Amino acid sequence: MTRRVGLTGGVASGKSTVAALLAEHGAVVIDADVLAREVVAAGTPGLSAVVESFGQEVLADDGELDRPAMGRLVFADEGARKRLEGIVHPLVHARIAALEHEAGDTPMVVHDIPLLAEGGAERRADFDAVLVVDVPEQLQVDRMVRDRGWEEGDARARIAAQASREERLAIATHVIDNTGTRDDLRDRVAEVVEELQRSDG
Repeated sequence: MTRRVGLTGGVASGKSTVAALLAEHGAVVIDADVLAREVVAAGTPGLSAVVESFGQEVLADDGELDRPAMGRLVFADEGARKRLEGIVHPLVHARIAALEHEAGDTPMVVHDIPLLAEGGAERRADFDAVLVVDVPEQLQVDRMVRDRGWEEGDARARIAAQASREERLAIATHVIDNTGTRDDLRDRVAEVVEELQRSDG
């Protein structure tokens, strides 16, 4: 039986590292953000539909989607954002369905979803398990300042725009603490994989 697992965590929590570690254990990892970029890449029907809806001004000189221009349009206009979502979301869902089908009998398909907690309890119901990568807010800030060059105020604003730590933990079936070393994290991911496999038995 293939287990559908949701993976989430706040910015700079280490979620991408956890996804890579899960892949090392044989999981198929589906990243919705990556798919959202792929379905509107240059030459795709998705990009053609976006241009038809929003005009040539959302195209960059190289034929790719001009993401900053698109962002300015949709963040200022909820109707425009819903129009864009109406194009992109069905394409992403179709790609997810295709990737899940291709996964076949793979024991675990992991959906990497940064905003899973923001979707509410109904999103949690889509999965057999939800893994939450957890770190204290101050550690998120420290990592964003140190590793990404953010200003502290900008880092805190980004964190505040996401679900709170408590909201994420409330949807977790398994919590992956990432306050220690890379080896600590590797060990915890292995534990969680073992727990998930045991629950299949």
